[in-house]
Amino acid sequence: MKRNRLLMAGGAAVAALCMALSGCGGGASGAKTGDTEQADPNQKVTITYLHRLPNKPGMTPVDEIVARWNKDHPNIQVKATQFNGNASDMITKLETDVKAGNAPDLAQLGYSELPEAYMKGIMEDVTSEAEQYSKDFAQGPFEQMQIGGKTFGLPQDTGPLVYYYNKTAFDELGITLPKTQDELIAAAKTAAAKGKYIMSFQADESGNMLTGLAGASSPWYEVEGDAWKVDTQTDGSKAVANVFQQLIDAKATSTNPRWDPSFDASLQKGELIGTIGAAWEAPLLMDSMADKGKGDWRIAQIGDWFDNAGKTGPDGGSGVAVMKGCKYKAQAMEFLDWFNTQIDDLTSQGLIVAASTGTAKTPAAWSEFYGGQDVMKEFADANANMNNFAYIPGFASVGASMQEAASKAASGTGKVSAVFDAAQSASVSTLKDSGLSVVE
Repeated sequence: MKRNRLLMAGGAAVAALCMALSGCGGGASGAKTGDTEQADPNQKVTITYLHRLPNKPGMTPVDEIVARWNKDHPNIQVKATQFNGNASDMITKLETDVKAGNAPDLAQLGYSELPEAYMKGIMEDVTSEAEQYSKDFAQGPFEQMQIGGKTFGLPQDTGPLVYYYNKTAFDELGITLPKTQDELIAAAKTAAAKGKYIMSFQADESGNMLTGLAGASSPWYEVEGDAWKVDTQTDGSKAVANVFQQLIDAKATSTNPRWDPSFDASLQKGELIGTIGAAWEAPLLMDSMADKGKGDWRIAQIGDWFDNAGKTGPDGGSGVAVMKGCKYKAQAMEFLDWFNTQIDDLTSQGLIVAASTGTAKTPAAWSEFYGGQDVMKEFADANANMNNFAYIPGFASVGASMQEAASKAASGTGKVSAVFDAAQSASVSTLKDSGLSVVE
């Protein structure tokens, strides 16, 4: 429960910001118990759910999943809506909607966004409603939905970092999957000499990927007394900076931004033959390559490349929170537990599902692309090997500062170590701006 202890720091300041906001996305009238209305069992209740699942061709559409629930639960009807804006804009929308009284009952939020949502006071405490569902999810992800000893929703998916590589291209170059830092750098230089890259430095993903890699060995945020202690210059951070700086200096890593067309082009041309990525990127990389390299690629655990002792860290992952003002918390949580345990459907959406009620099956298309590999087994191993990493409120601001510094490092006008300097200063200023105490 380390995450909970961290987020209890500065509790008075946090509590002052958690205003009693009203409003709800839907429902019928009924007798009130506190801020929550209990519906008549024979009365229809409508629950609204705002998500940002991809819903791409070949995936089980969210509306189809919800339709099954609605068919079997005539008195708890759910209306799902996809959020099509930038993920970073969703918190702002939710805060605005809560204040206006028209927020959804349920909303998908990344684990790193939960502390900010908590500070803004836009989530409902559903501790009592969630208790009966804790057994349906892995302990780590379930705890990610808790702050200060209270639960605000249920986990949906996780995002451990893994390594994707083109085994056929590796074999042609005479290199093997590196296990140590020295082997990684040597293999990267060998590949670069042939115009290939087995690593990618993604400036636009630095706030997620570099944080996860550094956090695989040691946390950044701790609490001393009632104040936060920030240290983004851990041994793990220094190791990550050292490795990527060596690769950049040797021109032995791709520096194309992850979400720029040049990244996909480098994959399709066979230039980029290895990259670290979150588990949820498995189907996205398949799309990026447009079936080129099918059967050649594999997924592996990250080696001891960053003084991480073989551990990995998180990159993304999300849960579904109950929004402030939801009238029917019990009904919303009943649906949410059902939805987040539809393992096959959510797996088709590219999620590494947090539910523990069954075993996720590797989709046939994934197995075909990744050389017959049991992809979900590899991801389960990564989940079990993932170090816990607690985020601070307002972490999105930290990520933005890291991206700016990482762009300079990618262009050769800055150093990778400056990315972690930026994380330090941004973390301290973000906490202070939120009225939280920081150890100097």
